[in-house]
Amino acid sequence: MNPSNRKNRSRLLPVRGLYFADFIVLMVILFGTLTIRFGSNWPKSFATYLLGFLIATFIHIIIFYFGELYEPTPRLGARLWLPRVTALTTVAILSDATLALITGYFLMPRGNLIVFGILSALGIAFNRWLSSKLRTRRFGNPKVLLAGSSSDIELGEDHLKACEPDVIVVGSIEKFDHLAATIVEKNATDILLMSAGSLEKIYPSPLAELEENRIGVFQRIVPSDTLLGLKRSRQIAGMPFIALKAHSLSPSRASFKRLLEIIYLLAAALPFLILGLLVATYVRVLAGRKIIYRQERVGKFGKSFMMLKFRTMALNAESKTGVIKANENDTRVLPGLDWVRKSRLDELPQFINVARGEMSIIGPRPERPDFTANYEILIPGYGRRHDIPPGITGLAQVDGRYHTDPSYKLGHDLQYLVNWSPILDLQILLKTIWTVLSRRL
Repeated sequence: MNPSNRKNRSRLLPVRGLYFADFIVLMVILFGTLTIRFGSNWPKSFATYLLGFLIATFIHIIIFYFGELYEPTPRLGARLWLPRVTALTTVAILSDATLALITGYFLMPRGNLIVFGILSALGIAFNRWLSSKLRTRRFGNPKVLLAGSSSDIELGEDHLKACEPDVIVVGSIEKFDHLAATIVEKNATDILLMSAGSLEKIYPSPLAELEENRIGVFQRIVPSDTLLGLKRSRQIAGMPFIALKAHSLSPSRASFKRLLEIIYLLAAALPFLILGLLVATYVRVLAGRKIIYRQERVGKFGKSFMMLKFRTMALNAESKTGVIKANENDTRVLPGLDWVRKSRLDELPQFINVARGEMSIIGPRPERPDFTANYEILIPGYGRRHDIPPGITGLAQVDGRYHTDPSYKLGHDLQYLVNWSPILDLQILLKTIWTVLSRRL
């Protein structure tokens, strides 16, 4: 798909230009409302207002970034921008007000705050509408490739002709053997998967390649696909679709998750350090000098790393058994250390992995390479859990618990990826704390 790579990457230009456009809109509104209210007799100096306005604009753009306003968005089935922008602008305005209350430094005249919020929401939404129009003018109307059975393809063609006359159908395929070559040949910008079961044929490859080249991929929702995540569905030519992504979290959401976990890590650093020293001393007395156990695990995007744990088994625990999974009443655990495993205090050194960026505090638990290779063969979609860094704890651990079958754990992991939010992470953290305190498996 390389021939179209440069052209598809150039479609990112309007997205990058939105940063500059939003900055201009916010600054113009801030200085405009100030001038309309006070004329040329500003209560404070230009330098004072400039600093406050720059801080306010920075806060807004950061919140817009984490709210995914700067992610590339497909034009097919586009949703209204104003409701989403209004919600994020409200968060930004509340952040401005909170900062003012805490520091006593008002970024703008208090009387201008509400007017600024309304006008900035309209201006930011207008920027996205204008960006969409510029994309269409530069690259033309969307060029769609239909994929699926002949009857479903015919259905798609009929709906597109009736409801989306601006969309150009450039071709159709019933088999996915030469999907990439067909996209290049037809110069398609989007693919509509019209039949059920198409996702398994393109995930993880070539879906990842399509996403890298900015090709929109949409799966039509049929009754058997209701678990795909209807809350993210969109209407295209009167038919329900869901936009497919090779990675569950967008870059901005992944960055937000990482930022929150760094905050959690810093906030809990001192108590975790004290607790870790106490556990390390206890393990040293019962297990001997080598208290840290390093084991290869599979991390984000399938890359291996060395996971750290407090050692609770003998140094040669697998010399006779080979590579096997730990179980509920594992006889290999050294006397006096069983409660350390059951309370999961042996996982404390993994906060070092989190600090290194190899793990998250919350996410799918990492497996060993041997087990991962086997699960990827036996369990369809198992590799999807590697979309984000593995976690010290996760939904599968607090709901599924230690002995749950891998296929059921995968269900919890995928549910976490689809429904991730800071609130869900907080719920998992609280459940994990309860697990540690109650020493429940």
